[in-house]
Amino acid sequence: MRRLIPIVGLALILLVSSASAAENEAVTKAQDGAKAWLALADSGKYAETWDEAAAIFKASITQSDWEKALKSVRSQLGAVKSRALKSATFTKTLPGAPDGEYVVIQFDTQFENKAAAVETVTPMHEKDGSWRVAGYFIK
Repeated sequence: MRRLIPIVGLALILLVSSASAAENEAVTKAQDGAKAWLALADSGKYAETWDEAAAIFKASITQSDWEKALKSVRSQLGAVKSRALKSATFTKTLPGAPDGEYVVIQFDTQFENKAAAVETVTPMHEKDGSWRVAGYFIK
């Protein structure tokens, strides 16, 4: 019986380690996707941000309405002066969204006309294996 406990304990440690490794990989891929998406927004390619967004995002707003909203907000803020990763959290549930794999990423961002903002970008793991932005908020 004494030998069983260490083996079971080791098995649990290995399971937790592989889950953590998978989550870490997901966070890295989601961050890469978010940064690419933000680069489109930063360069004024608002239609392309909609094109590159998650299906759930596209289902919630038309491309035309998204372009107008993003252009309105970003033109008031001005160009991005700096952006630094604040946090990135893997989750399988979000309020008001279907269960799935999400990474909630926050950036401390300085714009020309707003010295301190927090951008929240939420990529989700799509059926095709890609990580696409499902939500974007500036506070």
